[in-house]
Amino acid sequence: MEKLIYEKSTSGRRAEVLPRVGVPQKPLSELLPKGYLREVPAALPEVSELDTMRHFVRLSHLNHCIETGFYPLGSCTMKYNPKVNDAMAALEGFREIHPFQPEEQVQGALELIYNLERSISAIVGLPAVTLQPAAGAHGEMTGLLLIKAYFEAKGDTARKKVIVPDTAHGTNPATAAMVGFEVVEIKSNERGLVDLDALKAVLGPDTAGIMLTNPNTLGLFEEDIMQVQQLVHAAGGLLYYDGANLNAIMGLVRPGDMGFDVCHLNLHKTMSTPHGGGGPGACAVACRDILAPYLPKPTVVKTAETYSFNWDRPESIGKIKGFYGNFGILVRAYAYILAHGRDGLCQVSRDAILNANYLKKKLSRNFTVAYPQNCMHEFVLSGVKQKERGVSTAHIAKRLLDFGVHAPTVYFPLLVPEAMMIEPTETESKETLDQFAEIMIGIDNESQTDPDKVRNAPFNTPVGKLDEAMAARKPNLRWTPPAH
Repeated sequence: MEKLIYEKSTSGRRAEVLPRVGVPQKPLSELLPKGYLREVPAALPEVSELDTMRHFVRLSHLNHCIETGFYPLGSCTMKYNPKVNDAMAALEGFREIHPFQPEEQVQGALELIYNLERSISAIVGLPAVTLQPAAGAHGEMTGLLLIKAYFEAKGDTARKKVIVPDTAHGTNPATAAMVGFEVVEIKSNERGLVDLDALKAVLGPDTAGIMLTNPNTLGLFEEDIMQVQQLVHAAGGLLYYDGANLNAIMGLVRPGDMGFDVCHLNLHKTMSTPHGGGGPGACAVACRDILAPYLPKPTVVKTAETYSFNWDRPESIGKIKGFYGNFGILVRAYAYILAHGRDGLCQVSRDAILNANYLKKKLSRNFTVAYPQNCMHEFVLSGVKQKERGVSTAHIAKRLLDFGVHAPTVYFPLLVPEAMMIEPTETESKETLDQFAEIMIGIDNESQTDPDKVRNAPFNTPVGKLDEAMAARKPNLRWTPPAH
C-alpha cells in the first residue's frame, strides 16, 4: 500500500516557500497571549509539491462520484451536472463579490436572484419565492415556520398537528417536530398512495397541514392529490410540498396547480450542483400570497432598473441564514434553467421517468417489485427473495461496489422489507442502464450459486468488509505513527 503523506516526510523538503511580505511584522509573542503559543513546532509533514499533489489526487480517486461511475441513489437525484454551469459560477463578477458590498456594486447578483425567483415561481406555480435557505431540510423548516406564523397571525393557535404519510422523507417528521408541531403519521393504502380514509380520520380543527412529496418516496404519483388537497383545505389546514422529487414532474405539472400552499426545491439536486458528502446545497421556498408576508427577510425587489434588498417586512419570520443563500449554487441553478428552457425541463422529467420504468422492467424478473404500477423517476425493489437465500440487501449493496457502481438507497422507505430505492436519473444512457441491470442480475445469480461471495463483498475496494457497528462507534479518524 502506498505510504501516507506523513510517512513520506523528509526533513527540509517544501511544497511551497512563501515570500516575505513587504511590511514590518511583529513577533507572535506580541500578537498572541503566551498561553496560546506552541512551545515546540507542529509536527507537520515535510514533502515536495509533487508528492503532495500525487497524494491528494490518489485520495480523490478512492471516492466514488458521478464522474467515475453510475450513482443510482434513490431520492437523491445524483445526476450528471453540466460543467458549463460551474464555469458560470466561476465568472469573476460572481466569484469575486463579497456579501458586505453595497447594493449598487452587486446589481448583477441581485438581478440573478430576482430572475431565478421568477423562474422558480413559474416552474412550481406559486407566486412568492425566497432563496435564503441553505438546503432541503432548512427549506422544510422555513416552510413550516411560514405555516406556523400564518395560523398565529389568525389567532388559530389550536392547529398543532402536521400529518405525515409513511412514504414521507425522513426529514419531514423531524422538521415538523423541531418547529413545534405534533406529528401524526398515516399509513399508505395497498397501492403505496395516501389512504383517503386514514387521512379523513385524523383531520380536524387541530390540523395545521400535511407534508407530501409527489411523486412519493416509492416513486409513485399520488393519483388522488386533488381529493387530498380538498380534504385538507376543507379542514382548514395547508399543504406542504417536499420538492425532493421534482425531477420527475419539472415542466409537466406544478405543485401550485395540485393545491399545495408552500413548497421547497432542492436546487442542488434538480438544477445542477454536484452534491453528496454533506454539500454544497441550496434551496428555494415558494408559497401562495397568503404566506408571502411571512417569508424570510430581506427579499429582493425591483424598482425601475434597480434591484435592492427589502428589510421592511414586519410580519416576516426573520432572517434564517447569514447573508443570502448559497450564491454560487444559485448561479448554477439559473444557468441550468436558461440552458434548458421550458421544453428542455419537460424533457428532463420525461427522460427520468423513461429510464426508471425501463430499469424497473429489466430487474422485475429477478427482484420483487414493491408496487407493480408504472413509476415516475424512481422505483423500489425488495430483496426478500435473496434474503431467503441468506443474502441481504446490505450484502447486495456492498457487492455492487466491486463493479464500480454506487449502491442504491437501501432499507428505505421503511414500509418495504429489504428495500432498494433506485433512481437512474435522466442523464444515464441506455448502455449504462443495461450494464447495471446485468450486474444486478449477476448478483442475484451469485446469491443462488455462491452466496458466501456476496456476503463477504466487497473485494475490489481500498477497504474490505467492515464491522459497521464498530466503524460507527469507534471510527479511526487519525493517522498514528508506527512504534519504534
